[in-house]
Amino acid sequence: MSEDHEHQGVDPLSLDNQLCFAIYAASRALTGLYRELLAEMDLTYPQYLVMLVLWEHDTISVKDLGAALRLDSGTLSPLLRRLQARGLVRRVRDTDDERLVHISLTDEGARLRERARDIPERVVCSTDIPEDRVAELRTLLDRITQSVGDAAGALRAAR
Repeated sequence: MSEDHEHQGVDPLSLDNQLCFAIYAASRALTGLYRELLAEMDLTYPQYLVMLVLWEHDTISVKDLGAALRLDSGTLSPLLRRLQARGLVRRVRDTDDERLVHISLTDEGARLRERARDIPERVVCSTDIPEDRVAELRTLLDRITQSVGDAAGALRAAR
């Protein structure tokens, strides 16, 4: 396939032809928009992601939170410490298994949900893409994430 593209004058190594770069650039643009929208709430984008999961589940283990966000504990722990210092979450060790830590919302963290309510709509509106197409894009990106993750796992296993 790449030979055909090269014969047609398409350089497969051109930056503009890279799927990864298109996704990366879109991600940076979206994260920048979120940064502006979240500034009034004094949340970073990763902190907002944690809050989204907690607004959905109220209480969750650190392990399950990391799985939901695809973050390791080394990345997640500092986020949770900052959110706890702000009084938005509490961390509690499991009484039966002290290795397990559960994260839950404080009253202040739960109230913050109302202030964040319009953020998803504001982001979608700023994309200038119809909502049904945004849903299609999300499905396609989920598919890419899964298939690329599978491919990377197969490459690791083959080593």
